[in-house]
Amino acid sequence: MRVPKPPSTSTPAARAPRRRGRAARLVTAGLVLLGVAGYAAYHLAGVGGGPRHPACTVTTQAGSLTLEPQQAANASTIAAVATSRGLPERAVTIALATSMQESALRNLDHGDRDSVGLFQQRPSQGWGTAAQIMDPVYASNEFFDGLVKIHGYSRLPLTVAAQKVQKSGFPQAYAKHEADAALLAGALTGRHAGALTCVTPVAAGTVSGGDPAKVRQRLVREFGADVAPRTTETPADPRDKAAQDAKNGARGGGPARRTVSVPSAQAGNEARGDESRRGWELAQWAVAHAHELKVEKVSFGNHEWAAETSDRGWTASNSDAAHKTAGDVRITVAQ
Repeated sequence: MRVPKPPSTSTPAARAPRRRGRAARLVTAGLVLLGVAGYAAYHLAGVGGGPRHPACTVTTQAGSLTLEPQQAANASTIAAVATSRGLPERAVTIALATSMQESALRNLDHGDRDSVGLFQQRPSQGWGTAAQIMDPVYASNEFFDGLVKIHGYSRLPLTVAAQKVQKSGFPQAYAKHEADAALLAGALTGRHAGALTCVTPVAAGTVSGGDPAKVRQRLVREFGADVAPRTTETPADPRDKAAQDAKNGARGGGPARRTVSVPSAQAGNEARGDESRRGWELAQWAVAHAHELKVEKVSFGNHEWAAETSDRGWTASNSDAAHKTAGDVRITVAQ
C-alpha cells in the first residue's frame, strides 16, 4: 500500500504558524524587558515618587567611590573624630583604609575570635569592652590613640602605620584600600567641596520624626564641644511667625524649629579657606548621616542638598536664608 507523504514543512502554509509563534515569543520577551526596566526605574531612580535605592557616592577628578549609607555614616564619624582631635587628613586616610580592610566600614558585632566593631578591635587585647568597641566614636578614638603614638606616622607607608596600630596577620592587605581611602578622606575633611552626596531611599515627606536635639548631640559628640550647634530661632516679627505656624502647623513646628545651624568658622581657623573647608566637612557629614538622622535638607553657602531631590546631588540655592547665613551649615530634619 502506498502511504501518502505528509505535507512538507517547508511550504508557506506550514511555516506560518512557526513564524507567528516566534513573533509571539519575541513580543512577550519585549514586554517582560520593559516591565523589568520600569521596575528598575521606579526603584532606583525614584520615578513617580517611588522608593530609590539608598547609596552614597564620592566623585572627584581622581575617581569615584560608591558606599552604602551605613558605610558613609561610619566613615564620616571616623573623620569627625579625627577633626575633633586636630589630626591631619593623612590620619583619616590611614584610619579609613584600616576600617575598609577590617570591616568594610561596617560596625560588625562579630569577627575573628572576639573581634568586633569598625576596626575589629579585641576586648581580650585591651581595646575595651565589646559594648565600648561597638561605639564608633569610642573605637575611632582608640585607633587614633594608637596612631598618634607612632613617631612620624604621617610620613610612613600606610601599611606600616596601620600595622603598628592593628598588629594584623595580613598587614599588606591595607594597601589595596589606600586610593579609595584617600578619595573619601578628601571629601569628608572638606577638601573636595560637594564631592560626597547620598540618594535617600524614599522621597521627602514620607519620613517623619527627625529630632534636631539628636543632631546637635551627635555633632558635639563626634566633632567636639566647639562645634556649637544651635537650633535656628523662629522669625522675630510676630506676623512672620504667625504665617509660618499657619503654613507648617503647630504640631511639628516650621522649618526654623527643625533646623540646626552650625557656624563654619572655628577658633584658630578664621581664614576664608579654612572656613569653607570646615563648612563642607560639616555639610557632608550631615548628608552622610541623612538616612540615620532623618535629615530633610542641608545647605551651606549657596549650595543645597535635599532629600526630595537627592538624586540630583548638591544644587545651587537662591534662597534668602542661604545668603543671610552664608557662614552657617544648616541641617533641617523631617517633621
